[in-house]
This record gives sequence, structure tokens and C-alpha cells, in this order.
Amino acid sequence: MAVLSFLDRDRSIAGPGFSRWLVPPAALAIHLSIGQAYAYSVFKIPMTTLLGISAPVAGDWQQATIAHMFQVAIAFLGISAAIFGAWLDRVGPRRAMFASAVCFSGGFLVSAVGVWQHMFWLVILGYGVLGGIGLGLGYISPVSTLIKWFPDRPGMATGLAIMGFGGGAMIASPLSVALMAHFKSPTSMGVAETFVAMGLIYFVFMMFGVFTVRLPAPGWVPAGFVMKTGSNRMITAANVEVGEATRTPQFWLLWTMLCVNVTAGIGIIEQASPMIQEMFTGKVTAVVAGGFVGLLSLGNMGGRFIWSSLSDRIGRRATYATFFLLGPALYATIPHAGAISSVPLFVLCCFVIISMYGGGFATVPAYLRDMFGTMQVGAIHGRLLTAWSTAGILGPLLVNGMRQHEIDLGVPKSGAYTVTMYVMVCLLLVGFVCNLLLKPVDPRHYYRAAAGDAPSTGGSEPAQSGTAAASPRAAS
Repeated sequence: MAVLSFLDRDRSIAGPGFSRWLVPPAALAIHLSIGQAYAYSVFKIPMTTLLGISAPVAGDWQQATIAHMFQVAIAFLGISAAIFGAWLDRVGPRRAMFASAVCFSGGFLVSAVGVWQHMFWLVILGYGVLGGIGLGLGYISPVSTLIKWFPDRPGMATGLAIMGFGGGAMIASPLSVALMAHFKSPTSMGVAETFVAMGLIYFVFMMFGVFTVRLPAPGWVPAGFVMKTGSNRMITAANVEVGEATRTPQFWLLWTMLCVNVTAGIGIIEQASPMIQEMFTGKVTAVVAGGFVGLLSLGNMGGRFIWSSLSDRIGRRATYATFFLLGPALYATIPHAGAISSVPLFVLCCFVIISMYGGGFATVPAYLRDMFGTMQVGAIHGRLLTAWSTAGILGPLLVNGMRQHEIDLGVPKSGAYTVTMYVMVCLLLVGFVCNLLLKPVDPRHYYRAAAGDAPSTGGSEPAQSGTAAASPRAAS
């Protein structure tokens, strides 16, 4: 359609003089919006009284049922990122971000109809399936673009974007509560109306990112940039296609590393409020627990930028080694904090753990770029995010299932998390071994274009090893 021609990749190529620092705000606009997923729980209690209004009645949904909204959304995040990653690299970020805005916002509108008609399958279709597809497209498209704009600082660049996803709940949570309070009436909890309002608000906000994002011209590199390659930091100047990347042991080692890191962290996030109240019965109120959850959100957001930026200095391997050595020590300390009734020690351990949870998300795209090049990093990142979908199921199952098992054995709630924490220690040590086993990709997997062929790079393949770009440079 001619009216949508502005979404074409060739219309989004930056001209001479374009500042690459205009791209991070575009990425943030997308990630701050889709980061709403971390605030979905504010709808759980209101959605249990949609019929009874003042109290649940027969036919109202249970919290356990409503939890499927989040699980399906995260599952489709990974699925859509894996399926559409190669499409993103072919059509460019603008079209992918527009599709994300339509799906994510449209998911709210479909869910609103489901709430009005009290049809939970329609809520799942909207927020879970359609919204989850929007999450996947919106998650990977800004990240792959920023890596191409910042070959000199890929960790910092991806941290800037993914920080928004971690902090999106800080906007979405109070916004959702305020909107539900505004729309609430004697006959409505205000949930459906809030879904409509948020769908429209987020669409407008995400369109700022769509209109602002640009791709660097083919061959563009920052002024004075020389790629530092070598086996000591495992940074390659070559490229690997997505299909070939998934056939390498490096991909599956990274997949396992992300999976165990997320499994450990998301278990803490999902159970944070009940955990601190049960481990410190009588010392921590629900209000204080709410503040603790907010603090973890800050750790999640800040860790995405701090750890990924640090990885540009010390390397991705050293950063993940820190996660997998410091993490086990902190998880092993949590039961001790409960035993000595030290709330500050417990909070400190959890805060650092969640900062590394967020840091793992923000650092892994740069790790992929180091191992497989920039040519199809968006598609490779998309397939790797299936580890997130897996961990999103495993983490809560481990924490909640083992807690209940301990309680059934007669263990007090204050001590019901001890075994779980030691299981997390073991998981992270598996990640440490995987990180040690990583080595540069065998050259036989490298992409070699046939004469006259041009690889699908999204129009942004940087010149390698400091070779001067043939096209005009953008301002750095």
C-alpha cells in the first residue's frame, strides 16, 4: 500500500549528518511500552470481581486462571521473535516496529471485548497471543538496529533499549491503577475501559519510535572506529546466517546460559512479595513488600544498562562469568539471611540478583553479535529468546512447586525456600560451565556471498576491521 510506503526499509536509511543518538529514544519508546507486561499483575485482583464487583461471585475468574494471560504472552514473545526474526532483518526495523505497535495495542482492544463479554478465551487471544506477538516483534527490532548503529559500544546500546523493557512496569503500574480508578463504576471494575485507553495510548507512543528509527547506510561505521577482533574477547568480523548459527554449539551454549539465568531470576520476581513476607513473618508488611517489589524493578532496569555497558569494557564472557559466580553466592546467602532474620541482607542479595537477571537480557544481544556478526543478529536473537519462554515456565514452577512441597513436608513457610535457593545455585553453575566452553565459531559456518550476491543485512552491514565506509558517515 502506497500509504504505508514510509515503512519500507529504503525509506528508513539515514542520510548524511543523521545523529545515531536519535535512535535510542526510538528504541526506548517501544520497550517502555511493551514493558507493560511486567505490570500485568495489577489487573489480577480486579479481574476476579468483574461480575460481583464488590466481591467474587460464581462465574468470576480465579487468579490462577488470570495468570495464564502472562504465561501465554511470554510464550508468544519467544515464539514470534524466533519466527519473525529473519523477516525483521529483511524488511527493516520500521515495518517490524509498526507491526509490533498494531499487535500490542490491538491485543488490548481485543482483550477489552473479552472482558466486556466475559469470555476469557478472547482475553487470552488478545493479551496473550496478539499482544505476545507484539512483544516479540517490539523486543528484537530496536535491539538489532542499535547494534548496527553502535558497533563500538554494542553492550551500552542494547542496554539503553532493554532498560526500557525492565522499567516499563514503573509507568504501566500506576497508569493502570489510575485508569481503573477513573473508569470504575457500580457496574464496572474499569478493566475493559482501561484496556481500551492503554491500547490507544501505547499505539501513539510506539508510533514515535516507528517514525524516528533509522538504519545506517550500507558500509557505515562511526568515525575512527576499528573493530577489535580476536579469540581473547571472541569478537568476529565475519557473519553467520541464522540457520547456520542455530547449528553451532555456541548458539546452544548461549541458549542454555540465558535460560538458567532467567529461570533463577524470574522465580524471584514472580514470588518476590510473598517470599519476603513469609521469610520475615511479622517484620515485613504487605506495604513494605510492595516497596520491595518496586526496588527490584529498579534493580532490573538499572542492571540492564550497567552490566551491559560494563561488558563493553571487560568483555561478554567475563560479564557472564560474574553472573554465574556471584549469583550462586547470593542465592546461597538468602536462606542465611532468613535464618538470622536480616531483612537488609535479604533485600541486598535479591537486588543484585535481579540486576544480573536484567543484565543478562541486555548483554546477550552483544554476545551474539560478537559470536555471529551483525548480518542477521536480529533473527538469531529472536531464536535465542525461546530460552526466555522456557524459563518463564520453569522459574515459577520451580519456586512455587518446591515451596509447596516443603510446606507439605511440614517445613515452616519461613524455611520453605531454602531448597529452592540451592537448586538455583546448581542451575547457575551449569551456566558457568557453558560460558567456559564457549569458543569462537568455526570459520566453516561463516557466510560467504556468491559473486554478485548481497546478504540480507537490513542495509546496515558495517565495514569490517576499520575499513573506510564507501557511503557518507553519519555524525557520531
